[in-house]
Amino acid sequence: MPHTLHTLPKSVTEPDGSAVIRALSYNIRSLRDDEEALARVIRACAPDLVFVQEAPRFFRWRKHAARLAAKTDLVVLGGGATAAGPLLLCSLRAFVERTEDVLLPRTPGLHRRGFATAVVRFGAARVGVVSAHLSLDAAERQAQAQLLLDRAAALGAPHVIAAADVNEAAGGPAFGRLSGALQDCWTVSPWGGGDTFPSTAPTRRIDAVFASAGVEVLACGVPAGLPGVTTPDLHAATDHLPVLAALRVPAG
Repeated sequence: MPHTLHTLPKSVTEPDGSAVIRALSYNIRSLRDDEEALARVIRACAPDLVFVQEAPRFFRWRKHAARLAAKTDLVVLGGGATAAGPLLLCSLRAFVERTEDVLLPRTPGLHRRGFATAVVRFGAARVGVVSAHLSLDAAERQAQAQLLLDRAAALGAPHVIAAADVNEAAGGPAFGRLSGALQDCWTVSPWGGGDTFPSTAPTRRIDAVFASAGVEVLACGVPAGLPGVTTPDLHAATDHLPVLAALRVPAG
């Protein structure tokens, strides 16, 4: 029977030491919308890792991040220190080896971007993770896509999961650079919808989860059909739809 996000275990360590995990990518628009709806969506997805884009960046950002983590039964893994937007949350199942926040070169007149990165273990499965929100400027976006790949490789983990608001549709040059080097999880094993923006009437797939070749993609998509994820909550939570991927990471 093929795996679906309805039937896949929330978290499991296989006899061979591999780990099945759920990775959720979500642009939360700086918590400017319905935070309770957002928390309900995240909890219903039961993620092991949450790759956040547009986290609160300035006044009391640590307090806001900690509050969201508490509401979703997660902890803050990394991000935020650069005030660039990406954030990582994780379940207590994750053992954290290290974290690093990375500021990217800034183009004058454009918002400065960054990456939230970490290396974590789930049992014997060791994986590097990167959360990113790429530029609105096409040239800068392509450069940042390559920097994301370089940073993922530099983490030194045997496997990589990256998630991003790419800010361009699949098929664009930056998206293509990422999907050429990593698996575009929705393309490999689509489940449910693909389009993520805008949340009330999505027409573009600009948010994605990517994984290195050794990671098995069991299912990936917008979790609109997942029990506990309601359409009103998806519309109220933020202006993007989330992307949930179920992945099997080999023992490292």
